[in-house]
Amino acid sequence: MQETELWEPRRVELLREARVVFEVASILGPLASGRLRDRPNGTGHPIVVLPGFGADDRYTAAMRRFLRSHGHNALGWGMGKNLAGLNLPHALDRLSDTWPVEARDSYNGEASVPYLCDRFMERVDAIHEDFGESLTLVGWSLGGYVAREAARDRPGKVRHVITLGSPVIGGPKYTATASYFRSRGMDLEWIEDVVAQRDQRPIESQVTTIYSKSDGVVAWPATIDRHSPRVRNIETNSTHLGMVFNPRIWRHVSDAIKRAS
Repeated sequence: MQETELWEPRRVELLREARVVFEVASILGPLASGRLRDRPNGTGHPIVVLPGFGADDRYTAAMRRFLRSHGHNALGWGMGKNLAGLNLPHALDRLSDTWPVEARDSYNGEASVPYLCDRFMERVDAIHEDFGESLTLVGWSLGGYVAREAARDRPGKVRHVITLGSPVIGGPKYTATASYFRSRGMDLEWIEDVVAQRDQRPIESQVTTIYSKSDGVVAWPATIDRHSPRVRNIETNSTHLGMVFNPRIWRHVSDAIKRAS
């Protein structure tokens, strides 16, 4: 299959995600014993870690602990559970003017993620003001998409974006959540078109994309950035659900932060 072909993950691919149990179990001993620690040599600038769909800051706690042990100032995103903005009352006319959307005869919440991105940009503004320096954003799955769009609209405040299995192409269309969003009446083709139009304005910040061909939640070609001028794509071997718990990926993240600083 060519890398440019995209698909909605099949049930058998999603079943492979059960391996996440072993990925999570593999970090418990090393974390408790401190064997994952190296000499701290991070930059100390703020690193904000965003959770994926259905997750909150508890899911990224182990990764943030690892990053802090390496001298990085890792923070949670502080916005509760990531529900793709579906829990945030909104309307199309409440989006910032950077989103290429127009009024629709039938609206079923297709712009909930753009609205979530706008709200997270307010967090970026506040954290940037508190620390007085630009941020690195590390986003898992949907959190990575939100991080990318924040960087696109706040290039002077976001120096680097790192995504972990994030759907950078097509929105939810090429993910295992596609049927869920369709069941809510959402027009996934409309969402895909909005994502593509946003990509016409490249992200100026440094971008690191970490992806796995074993991903059973997002079709892996949809996680690779082919638009940003300053992008580095890194292939790894992990489940989608296990990316935020995988020490190998933690090290990729830490190395990418130091390389971009």
